Formats: sequence, structure tokens, C-alpha cells
Amino acid sequence: MEKLLKLIKQLEKNIPNYAKQQTAISAANVGWHIDHSLLVFVRIITAMETSDPALYKSSFNLKKLLVYTFNKIPRGKAKAPKTVEPVGDIVPEKLMTEVDAVFKKIKALNNLQRHHHFNHPYFGKLNLKETKKFLAIHTNHHLKIINDIMRAG
Repeated sequence: MEKLLKLIKQLEKNIPNYAKQQTAISAANVGWHIDHSLLVFVRIITAMETSDPALYKSSFNLKKLLVYTFNKIPRGKAKAPKTVEPVGDIVPEKLMTEVDAVFKKIKALNNLQRHHHFNHPYFGKLNLKETKKFLAIHTNHHLKIINDIMRAG
């Protein structure tokens, strides 16, 4: 849990750079990456809260195995689902409101059972432990892109 909180704080520290963009690195600007990452937290935790632990069934998934083994999502290989694509203007005030919402929402993870789950579009059903790891890998993926954008200009 502490690891996820630190990652959210890193996203928050990048809010002043929301408008920076380097199209050679990413078609999206820093604000989009922050907004998307925060949306992922909220949508996933909400799905987990409403899931029925009795319906969880583990299954093998090669893509998940590779991403979880190397703790890395390859760049440019997947597209964000519409439900976690930012909409509207991305401004610092909106991002700060979303950061606050994620800090509140993440506490809900402590109240979930290990078989609460959500259905990932590429990896299938992820239980609580797998979800925490996915959130860390996913957020790190976008923080690396943000850092590359910042270094480039």
C-alpha cells in the first residue's frame, strides 16, 4: 500500500508540468498520463469493491506472466480502454481533485478480501494482490514516460 501511495505522490509532483509534451516520446502530454493513471486507480478500485469474491477464478495468462515477471509494460503495445481515457480539459485543478479522490479511494483496498477482483482487458481476472502489483507496474510505466518527456525538453 505504501508503494502505491508513493507512486501517487510522484504523479502529483508532476502536475505543474501538465502541459509539457514531446511527440517523439508520446502523442500525449504529461497531464494526460497523470489523468489516465489516476482514472485507472479509481476505475479499478471501484470495480474491485463491487466484485463478488466467490466468482474469482485464477487462470493462466502469458501476457500477464511476462509483464509481472519483468515488472514492465512494453511501450506502444496496448491502447487504453475508453473508460480510462481522459476526457475534457486537463488542468492542474482537475488533476489535484483527482489526486485527492485517489488518496481517499485507495484506502478501500485495505477493506477488500483477497479474492475481490476486476477483469483486466489483457490479463483477465486480477485478484487483490495481482491488482496492487498491476497498479504499481502501470503507474511506473506512465511515470517513466513522464520522466522521458521532462528530460527531453
